[in-house]
Amino acid sequence: MMISPYGSWQSPITSDLIVAEAVGLIDVLLDGDDLYWIESRPNESGRQVVVRRTADGALKHLTPAPFSARTRVHESGGAAVTVDHGILYFSNFEDQQLYRQDPGNPPRPITNQRRCRYADSRMDSARARLVCVREEHGDDGAVINTLVAVSVDARTEEVVLTSGYDFYSTPRISFDGTQLTWLSWNHPGMPWTGTELWLAQLASSGSLAGAVKIAGGEAESIFQPEWSPDGTLYLVSDRSGWWNIYRYKSGRVEAVLPMEAEFGQPQWSFGGSTYGFASESKLVATYTSRGQGKLGILNLEDGYFQAIDIPYHYFANLRVNAQSVVFLGGAPDKSISVVRLDLSTMRTDILRNSTDIAEDPALRAYFSFPESIEFPTEGGLHSYAFFYPPNNPSFSAPPDELPPLIVKSHGGPTAATSSTLDLKLQYWTSRGFAVVDVDYGGSTGYGREYRNRLHRNWGIVDVDDCINAAKFLASQKKVDPARVAIRGSSAGGYTTLCALTFKDYFRIGASHYGICDLEALAKDTHKFELHYMDWLVGKYPEERDVYRKRSPIHHVDGLSVPVVFFQGDQDTIVPPNQAEMMVNAIRAKGLPLGYFIFHGEQHGFRRAENIRRALDAELYFYSTLLVRSGLRF
Repeated sequence: MMISPYGSWQSPITSDLIVAEAVGLIDVLLDGDDLYWIESRPNESGRQVVVRRTADGALKHLTPAPFSARTRVHESGGAAVTVDHGILYFSNFEDQQLYRQDPGNPPRPITNQRRCRYADSRMDSARARLVCVREEHGDDGAVINTLVAVSVDARTEEVVLTSGYDFYSTPRISFDGTQLTWLSWNHPGMPWTGTELWLAQLASSGSLAGAVKIAGGEAESIFQPEWSPDGTLYLVSDRSGWWNIYRYKSGRVEAVLPMEAEFGQPQWSFGGSTYGFASESKLVATYTSRGQGKLGILNLEDGYFQAIDIPYHYFANLRVNAQSVVFLGGAPDKSISVVRLDLSTMRTDILRNSTDIAEDPALRAYFSFPESIEFPTEGGLHSYAFFYPPNNPSFSAPPDELPPLIVKSHGGPTAATSSTLDLKLQYWTSRGFAVVDVDYGGSTGYGREYRNRLHRNWGIVDVDDCINAAKFLASQKKVDPARVAIRGSSAGGYTTLCALTFKDYFRIGASHYGICDLEALAKDTHKFELHYMDWLVGKYPEERDVYRKRSPIHHVDGLSVPVVFFQGDQDTIVPPNQAEMMVNAIRAKGLPLGYFIFHGEQHGFRRAENIRRALDAELYFYSTLLVRSGLRF
């Protein structure tokens, strides 16, 4: 074993290895005995391809080039695909139109509204149509969201079923085709702060009648309404302070499984699912407790809930039928995979790995496994994080040295981190960096009260928690307090820039498509997040002074350390001018600086060459200015 300083170790987990043959796994769907999922392929410029796996294990890649199954509704998209009796319906990224793809045939369009985007479709079999969310972008910049019906044969005009709210999601049709339920909400709300659940009768003609709000409001978040096989409407609500499962029965909403756990998720994208029905009496659900995902089966007849012991801590897009449960799953030693759980044997099988590299025993020796930590923070409170120590079987550091620390601030900010194996994180730990992935106040997975810590406190609570996580680890003699970096993407990039500008703790930072000017963002972001900062910061323009006070761009005089920026030139969520304003201001100060703008990229990088370059450039930045340099800029 070689002795070498932390942060200088050579590692087989290279940027080339991370993107080689790796795919992003987006969703899973069930259609009879067939299973479908969506792959995002970095080596095809991020093109999203639908894959079908039949009961005998045969695979077929259904989406021909240049088609890409991806929607831009709400910009974050999701639920771009639905399938019914082998017929595939999907939103195509290039033109945002809905396409129908019959077995053995190429896709053909069933919409022709060039200013419209579509998402979250559900088949209305009795009327040969899809019910979905439509987002219409007018020439004047106005964006109108509605629920519409689209003929699967493109023989009739689209029909608007309901309108008037700023946003819609999750249209679900009862099994007998007589009822439709959906979620709606208005600005300035976000779906995790308050949504309304509506229920209406579906006439034989397909029109709606007798629509009534049955749950939700400005202070209650509803998630995933779903019909059970016996015709009962189920839902997830946080009315108790926790996203728990309820049902609507005999004209009232009643709790099904009260727990101090989260059965819901922030609806950043469409199609999220945390539960499903194996039968009229058996519900399978995933939930989060103290940052870790779990799975269980609820007997609806007697209320008995049984936890299922399987080797996964992350669950997404749960789909259930009588025989099995399929989901996107991950764990500290498992990358994101399409997983099937056999309900008769309780055995799990991996049907598709996002990468097979993690299965190599020689490579696994380099993995760092997370330690869940709870640390003290401001106001006598506690927050949470996952700590990853450096690990490399070929190297060790000098006995008197502590490792440099990278503090990772997740995006959202209403989101959460995960302990699932992430090769991009292992890229750092295998080179001798420690990493702490912080679930700062405002993160989901810990109840509404924890989520609400960020209310009007964005740029304060998150920054304090990132600093206090690092200080806690330093007090435990696990990291070097003189060599601490902070990095983050999107909202995490904002936290990073705030921490570097308003606090004197971190030595260096990296902002991936981060926010530096809240006021500019309030004027120049997309509809879904247009008023998100009303909740996070305050009303604009009434509280313009608060926006300026918390915008790093106006306080560059407080910045004294190097920063590197990574940005996509087609990002509409955090436009490139955000990074460029900060870059120009830092350049004028003469501080060490890096700026990488990637052409053709949006919010998040999907192309292999850009993922690779961003990782290696950030490593060079840290190696030069954090690991090897003792200077204070």
